[in-house]
Amino acid sequence: MTDLREAALQAAGALDTGCRLGAGGQGVLCDAMSALPQKAAVVQIVTGLRHLLFPCLYPRLSAVSDRPENTLADLAEKLSAQIALALAQQDGRPAAQLQPQADERTAAFLAQLPQIRDTILTDVQATFDGDPAAESQAQILLCYPGIFAISIYRLAHQLYALQVPLIPRIMTEYAHQKTGIDIHAGAQIGPYFCIDHGTGIVIGETCQIGTGVKLYQGVTLGALSTRGGQSLRSKKRHPTVQDGVTIYCGCTILGGDTVIGQNAVIGGNAFITRSIPSDAKVRIQPPQLHIQSPNDSQEWRI
Repeated sequence: MTDLREAALQAAGALDTGCRLGAGGQGVLCDAMSALPQKAAVVQIVTGLRHLLFPCLYPRLSAVSDRPENTLADLAEKLSAQIALALAQQDGRPAAQLQPQADERTAAFLAQLPQIRDTILTDVQATFDGDPAAESQAQILLCYPGIFAISIYRLAHQLYALQVPLIPRIMTEYAHQKTGIDIHAGAQIGPYFCIDHGTGIVIGETCQIGTGVKLYQGVTLGALSTRGGQSLRSKKRHPTVQDGVTIYCGCTILGGDTVIGQNAVIGGNAFITRSIPSDAKVRIQPPQLHIQSPNDSQEWRI
């Protein structure tokens, strides 16, 4: 009979020398997952921040106090600890040495929370204005997956702008898993942004989106090609969508040089790899639909 304990010891030895998770896969030996930011902790922080941004709609989460300042202080300490772990994974130094940098970035992030909330409220307003099925702004905040994904993106984007590694991606991938909406934290998105229905939306890292843009489900704002791999890092790979654009369901718009001009309307299922002028209307010529009644030999073509 196989000695399972001996087999386990051999496998553990191989695992102990086989995992390198530094930059480019060649960095610091990762011998314990505790050396990385913890997804569960980041999700808890995100949830707490969303509750603090809209306290009239959500219960308070802090075990420290019902006072918002104490709740936020508790979340800030947890966030800073996770940022220190992320910096350590990137830098190679112990997290304790990088804690002052983590504290500075956390403080800078906290200072932006009022502006982040104000911008999210514009997104709520845009969604309410554009959806006759919406009964109230409270309903949108509580129920709409688009606002859930956008609000987490806006928090993550501020951390991304502060050059915090790993944490922003954990945040947006959490929203992706919950909603099917994939917004990279690096995307630049203006106020009054509306996502209707939302499932299947993809917005790439270098995408630039103006004010008052509306996207429907299944829209991809992606790269024309990623064959260059890591050599394309920091290069503009994703489209620019200017103010007032509406993009209907199933559209694919690709390329860093592609610009969708102001107030353009892109009809469903369009595939676009070139710029579209302002105020243009783009549509796919519909295929011919054949209808034949089961009790009649007559056939209609539409």
